[in-house]
Amino acid sequence: MHDYELMYILNFENGEESIPALIEKVNNMITRYGGEITETNQSAPWGRRRLAYLIGKHQEGYYVLSNLKMDPAQVLELEHDMRISEDILRHLIIKLEVAKK
Repeated sequence: MHDYELMYILNFENGEESIPALIEKVNNMITRYGGEITETNQSAPWGRRRLAYLIGKHQEGYYVLSNLKMDPAQVLELEHDMRISEDILRHLIIKLEVAKK
């Protein structure tokens, strides 16, 4: 299992009340592939933001940052699911390197 940081932008079209359900949907995707969520940050300074450019017809998105542990072989499967989801406008998964002392 490796440590990863996942940043994703949720479709804000259905309003702020739909955000917790969408975050739970992404968390379920992660656990379905054997991942473990260590932290999810959905508060300031992220959250609801105006996008720098249109993504489709969307001008706003809801930014969420999560830390997770996952098997590297399953990351591609997770990225595939996130890419085809209409609720996720953009995502980025970065492998975190642990500094050795």
